[in-house]
Amino acid sequence: MLRIDRRLIKNFDWITLSVVMVIALIGIMTIYSATRPLIEGEHPQFYIRQALWLILGVIALFLMVSFDYIWLGRFSLYLYIVGTILLIAVFIFSKAGMGAQRWLSLGPISFQPSEFFKLIYIIMLSQHLSITKGPINTISLFRVFFLIVFLPFILLLKQPNLGTALIILAIFVPLMLAKGLHKKIAILFVIIGLISLPFLGNILWEGLRDYQKSRLIVFLEPGVDPTGIGYHISQSKITVGSGKFLGKGYLRGTQGPFRFLPEKHTDFIFAVFAEEWGFLGSLLLLFLYLVLIRRGLDTAKNARDDFGRFLALGITFMFSTYFFVNVGMTLGIMPVVGIPLPFMSYGGTALLSNLLAVGLLISIRTRRFELFH
Repeated sequence: MLRIDRRLIKNFDWITLSVVMVIALIGIMTIYSATRPLIEGEHPQFYIRQALWLILGVIALFLMVSFDYIWLGRFSLYLYIVGTILLIAVFIFSKAGMGAQRWLSLGPISFQPSEFFKLIYIIMLSQHLSITKGPINTISLFRVFFLIVFLPFILLLKQPNLGTALIILAIFVPLMLAKGLHKKIAILFVIIGLISLPFLGNILWEGLRDYQKSRLIVFLEPGVDPTGIGYHISQSKITVGSGKFLGKGYLRGTQGPFRFLPEKHTDFIFAVFAEEWGFLGSLLLLFLYLVLIRRGLDTAKNARDDFGRFLALGITFMFSTYFFVNVGMTLGIMPVVGIPLPFMSYGGTALLSNLLAVGLLISIRTRRFELFH
């Protein structure tokens, strides 16, 4: 008979779970509103699929909480190798779609290895930092970068998946600082980065696809070609602005359902939400995400070991980066890099991997007391 330790239930982080579930349910409601049928005979199933993925994700979350996260550190290298192989397999077995190769298929199920790799990458990096003695010096910084970060970064750029590639860099920097990067080294790298920026910028620019270049042009010149390359951002701003203070009301938005706003149920779902719920509703949604981020930081602060601390920090930085970049690109203050809004944007693989990450956060917080050793 399966016995559940009562301490797991007593110390369970119900606040984090509740916040995530509220955001996910808001996401399903918004997906339905954005894709609801306007013509008889249309039967979009996006919200149903998202609900099914949510159920699967919640089951995975509780399974993640049920065992001690410390075992992930012990198997981190094997997980990292498998994750990297899956990233490579994308180029061999997947078919290009819309100029990108990101999906693998297992029978009727398709998934994005990059979504799961982000979590594997955080586990691997956290384990390495937890067993590294003392602060990070120049040699160890380069060693960590080239052993753990460089290869997946290049593979993600080649898919191309610029958003996820930038995410793993965004996680790498704060974790290095949290480990204790020498101040002189940090200043030196900032200086080197500023000096080499024009040269690196030119190299990266030449390596970008045409649509990625267009996104950067629109970001630097917001008013350029509003009916062409600037259409996404132009329509997103119109959608957000039309919500005003209180919004138009649920199922009363027009920009998404009438197909004015592209990617309405994925990358630009926040604009659909803002149109229906207005500035006030957007503030409440912002509050929910800030609660999640605050709980993540508190979990890291009170973790029982360094591995748990770095793991919680990495997951929290991932969620916060996703949130601020997605909302920023919706408002036109960040370039469009294909980053979804966590727990809200349509996408089963992303939702499942994010719920697994939340399960890890809850596991770390639940086992923060020494009595769980």
